[in-house]
Amino acid sequence: MKLTPQSLALFLSLAEQADSWSGTPLLEITSEERGNLTQLKKAGLLSTFEHDGDDWVRFSEEGKAYASHHHGIEIVDDEY
Repeated sequence: MKLTPQSLALFLSLAEQADSWSGTPLLEITSEERGNLTQLKKAGLLSTFEHDGDDWVRFSEEGKAYASHHHGIEIVDDEY
């Protein structure tokens, strides 16, 4: 998978935050990072959703596997 260094940095930042957010971290990005977010979505690593006025990240199975196998970050969803 070919990600720009900036997109990879954003992915890793979100993946590292996932544990603190039950697997779905709050999305707080700059306008400059929007293109990187688009690249991550197009790569099938994650999606976003809105809830109560905030944007959140949901990692795909591919995103979870990429985080785990390539970067040693385990992402576990605490779905109810």
